[in-house]
Amino acid sequence: METGCNTKIISYENRIFLVNMLNFENGMIISISENSQKIGPMLISISSGPIPSTSIIIPTKSEELFLKLLSEKISSFLRGICVITGNFEKPLDSKTTKQLMHEIMGELHND
Repeated sequence: METGCNTKIISYENRIFLVNMLNFENGMIISISENSQKIGPMLISISSGPIPSTSIIIPTKSEELFLKLLSEKISSFLRGICVITGNFEKPLDSKTTKQLMHEIMGELHND
């Protein structure tokens, strides 16, 4: 995967998400924002073995499971570090989380 920055707009069920991905040789920083770019809850996952290790940097009121799963999946895929932050205007339903996960992982597989 090349180093640098990618931006993707995901539109799903009348909601618009802006995904910024900053690629490094040993990992990635991802920001997922709904409508406006803000830093929200933040997690870090490190894949140094068969199971990634995850820590919360900024606690979340909701969406912790989605952010944790995505962060761990990406760190495992990259065999490195993934820092992820998410800012959502309202809670994500299961269909929206699946779509976001599918589109973001698709971006990684395409690079």
